[in-house]
Amino acid sequence: MSGHSKWANIKNKKAKGDAQRSNAFTKIGREIAIAVKQGGPNPDTNSRLRDVIAKAKAANMPNDNIKRGIQKASGELGAVNYEELTYEGYAAGGIAVIVETLTDNKTRTVGDVRHYFDKCGGALGNSGCVSFMFNKQGTIVVDAAGLDEDDIMLMALDAGADDVINDGEVYEIVTNPADFGAVRESLEGKGLTIISAELEMVPTNTVIPDADALAKLLKLIDLLEDNDDVQNVWHNAILPEEDEE
Repeated sequence: MSGHSKWANIKNKKAKGDAQRSNAFTKIGREIAIAVKQGGPNPDTNSRLRDVIAKAKAANMPNDNIKRGIQKASGELGAVNYEELTYEGYAAGGIAVIVETLTDNKTRTVGDVRHYFDKCGGALGNSGCVSFMFNKQGTIVVDAAGLDEDDIMLMALDAGADDVINDGEVYEIVTNPADFGAVRESLEGKGLTIISAELEMVPTNTVIPDADALAKLLKLIDLLEDNDDVQNVWHNAILPEEDEE
């Protein structure tokens, strides 16, 4: 989803959504594995797993795939062991980049990520080198068709949301990360159509890259997103509208 908020054009999903990527289900499968490992295979008692299942369904992941992912992660279909690792660095032009990964081989993953940064005129940095420039938040995008702004605002705030942004076509509901799952479930329970829901890293300051830096950044994003180990890429560059979906 793009064009629905003041920071939509700095998000990483350039001209392609999760459900359109060839490796989308692989990435979601790894999220399922981590969620099961941390909180068990029962979504009724595992809020993170509920969030991932909702994301999987939004990406049109078949129920059988979701079920197999849970079984595999819980040991019924073999052992899996993924590790959550976050890398930070600068792309060309001093653009801050955060790369969130799930990997079963951190040596391979860090090598790949460093290579991509080097290849695109950037440099991988130390932990914390750019994360202070971002705030983590939950973002829930709701179809605005037939909804009154006052009604959606009341529903969202009653559910525990922090803010609601109206773009005309969609409402973007902003939450504290800790409240994200509860707010999403409350809105679903009220019959709202949720287009997407995820935890995001939103930059506190943005930069406008020149043509050379922009081309290198877009190449870096493509390389990272095409890697199965990479779950999310966040940056603080403002991308031209024509590069958005």
